[in-house]
Amino acid sequence: MASNRINSDILIIGGGAAGMFAGARLSEMGIRATVLEPTGQTLRKLRISGKGRCNLTNNCTVEQVMKNVMRNPKFLYSALDNLSPQDTMAWFESHGVPLKTERGGRVFPISDKASDVAAALEKSDVRIIKDRAVKILTENGRVTGVRGEHGEYKADAVILATGGKSYPKTGSTGDGYKLAGDLGHTISEPKASLVPIETKEHFSEELWGFTVKNVTLSLYGNKKKPIYTELGEMTFQRYGIAGPLSLSASCYIDDKTDYKIVIDLKPGLSMEQLTKRIQRDFDETSNTPFGESLGRLFPKELRAGMVRLSEIPQDKPCNQITREEKERLARLTKNLTLTVTRLRPIEEGIVTRGGVKTGEINPKTMESKIVSGLYFAGEIIDCDAMTGGYNLQIAFATAETAARAILNTTQDGEATWE
Repeated sequence: MASNRINSDILIIGGGAAGMFAGARLSEMGIRATVLEPTGQTLRKLRISGKGRCNLTNNCTVEQVMKNVMRNPKFLYSALDNLSPQDTMAWFESHGVPLKTERGGRVFPISDKASDVAAALEKSDVRIIKDRAVKILTENGRVTGVRGEHGEYKADAVILATGGKSYPKTGSTGDGYKLAGDLGHTISEPKASLVPIETKEHFSEELWGFTVKNVTLSLYGNKKKPIYTELGEMTFQRYGIAGPLSLSASCYIDDKTDYKIVIDLKPGLSMEQLTKRIQRDFDETSNTPFGESLGRLFPKELRAGMVRLSEIPQDKPCNQITREEKERLARLTKNLTLTVTRLRPIEEGIVTRGGVKTGEINPKTMESKIVSGLYFAGEIIDCDAMTGGYNLQIAFATAETAARAILNTTQDGEATWE
């Protein structure tokens, strides 16, 4: 190992959203911070989030954020009190990123460029060092610095913000779990969340990558009532389904229950209305083969699949289709049922469920209850949420809380972003 030794007031391990926001806030508080980032490139995951647009928060109340947190929402109460969604919006707008609110409260930069959000986080004078942390150094139960592959770094405190294991190509390799575990922290098993779903039913090639909009997806477990129901869009894939509805439904799926997904392709019509619509279409195309007549009801990419699932011969003239067959087509349209086999691998997940157990972290400061001077921020903590900007809000709020706690240990005063 090189003899490189650098002194810094605060060391931040990880140059993602949480780490860079913590660095920016510490800089504004007059505290010197250094970010250790193995790739040397910061905010790689943020730059591709929201299809390159970056849904950076949700314009809603703190209570609404907590309702959308799947695991350990109460742990985040103090953090969200420190930095609400509106506070997050105010910070970015004051740093040159005008924002807009879209459907479901999702907040994006007006430019629709994630790079603008990244640029705001990178404006601070935080030092970035390309190195991978291999050990957090301690003495008498307190952090003293970090040993990297290329040097040793002394610091008064360390913020561990390495993210989870999802999207490893952006640098989220799970390094933080080992660093925390080596110091005695318990790690809840990292698993995929917000991830596509594999089903027993496989779709034909013409449907791969095809997106249906304004459909309702309902997820069922062992009870008659759905666990999750939402209107939106989803995408058929070779292995099952992807897209926004699939990602949200995946948050509710575990290894202990058998699940079914029911898709309503025409949620705007009741069963009775749909049956009448089918009858009317068939009356107007009485001599047309069944497969061709479905052009009025479904896009062309979906027709072959619906013909096959309905078990009605595609060349059967519409005026010969029985009442039972019409009702079967209507039921299929309103209740396209899929059997869940498993979630796609964690590498395809947008976020990671699991991580450092919240019971071992002080929720008011994000400081470790095991090692003094060690703080946590972002996805490494066992908290994950639905889509809609909530996960980035958690990252920013936990980073803000850690930064404020560090400020309070070094000087009197209040943190502010105005």
